[in-house]
Amino acid sequence: MTARSFDAIVIGAGQAGTPLAGRLNAAGMSVALIERKLVGGTCVNTGCIPTKTMVASAYAAHLARRAADYGVTLGGPVGVDYKAIKTRKDKVSGASRTGLETWIAGMEKCTLYRGHARFESANTVRVGDELLTAPKIFLNTGGRASVPDLPGISDIPYLTNSSMMDLDVLPDHLIVVGGSYISLEFAQMFRRFGSQVTVIERAPRLTGREDEETSAVILSILENEGIAVHLGADDISFARTGNEIAVTFSAGKPPAVGSHVLLALGRTPNTDDLGLDKAGVAVDQRGFVTVDDQLRTSVPGIWAMGDCNGKGAFTHTSYNDYEIVAANLLDNDPRKVSDRIEAYALYIDPPLGRCGMTEAAVKKSGRRALVGQRPMTRVGRAVEKGETQGFMKILVDADTREILGCAVLGPGGDEAVHCVLDLMYAKAPVDTLARAMHIHPNVSELLPTIAQELKPLA
Repeated sequence: MTARSFDAIVIGAGQAGTPLAGRLNAAGMSVALIERKLVGGTCVNTGCIPTKTMVASAYAAHLARRAADYGVTLGGPVGVDYKAIKTRKDKVSGASRTGLETWIAGMEKCTLYRGHARFESANTVRVGDELLTAPKIFLNTGGRASVPDLPGISDIPYLTNSSMMDLDVLPDHLIVVGGSYISLEFAQMFRRFGSQVTVIERAPRLTGREDEETSAVILSILENEGIAVHLGADDISFARTGNEIAVTFSAGKPPAVGSHVLLALGRTPNTDDLGLDKAGVAVDQRGFVTVDDQLRTSVPGIWAMGDCNGKGAFTHTSYNDYEIVAANLLDNDPRKVSDRIEAYALYIDPPLGRCGMTEAAVKKSGRRALVGQRPMTRVGRAVEKGETQGFMKILVDADTREILGCAVLGPGGDEAVHCVLDLMYAKAPVDTLARAMHIHPNVSELLPTIAQELKPLA
């Protein structure tokens, strides 16, 4: 079979692959864009867009239940129509996907292939009966939920972050196995929809990458809403019990028994069925494609972007991967992964916005540091909104005055943290923040105040 030639092949139409295909096409290159599932990848179909649409519905239900706190009287109890919530979610997600498909279809030299791509050599890829070749190949194959071989797991029906999006009934009792970002968003969301929710986590605390103080506040937020949390689970196993599922989590303790189980135990890169060995592309022990600081793989002419390279597991890191690759290839702009500052959010309510180093990481570095902190009970905007759980914290190098990190756990925390993140990119000292005038009333207006009240980090 004669291979069809392109200037570039992009495998995966996710948050790096699709914009890169557009940029390459705009530069006059012919592009084969290959997607085996849905255009838009995790973010559009099973991640950010659908889940945050559901988070918005959960927030509306929660706020309605608190109406009396604001002097608002409702005519009856607050109800939740889960099918309507799912319909709204599907509409928002579908519109985003359709928009991308329309954009791709309008690209003059881009051909969209639907199917599973596998390498046959370093410059040749097979998709079904089609053989494609190009001197430049870009991987954007994403990841999927990990399903560890836990006792009894094959004997029960379980959900992952992806299959949760297809669920059309509200669980009576949702048991969430895992205590990190995806799991906690779902836990609070479904509790607010009306499900009984239990969270089971193997570690001694939730969100293990955060500081202990942050983990403790997150635990308090969830427990305040009636979510049962079991930490230090050292004996997780599953069994059917009638129409329900029993989850054992610690020897000697009664199991949690629920109607549905959600597994949120990490992510696995989609690299095990690409034929990477035929192309000579190296992967690490966990299956992530090995890349350098400009996202080049071990094989010249092949790049890896997004969740499959292990350099980040977020939409914004994937999109930034695209920007780095495009800048180097098309703009003679030597951008690199190591230039970016770690930043992300946890979308419980109130949300956590994080950038830079944690307090634990700063202490481990051994540098002299300063810290400024304020609870949300002392933030006027939070008090006015009746949402005073959480705090904000800034970490600073005591010698250089460089901002090292920031955490804002509270109303608008996912937005407010960018005030600090942008200053970190500008390499501005904390004094720049301290002298800034922010708008009142606002959560972020207290960041300059905190910057004026720094104390040595103990």
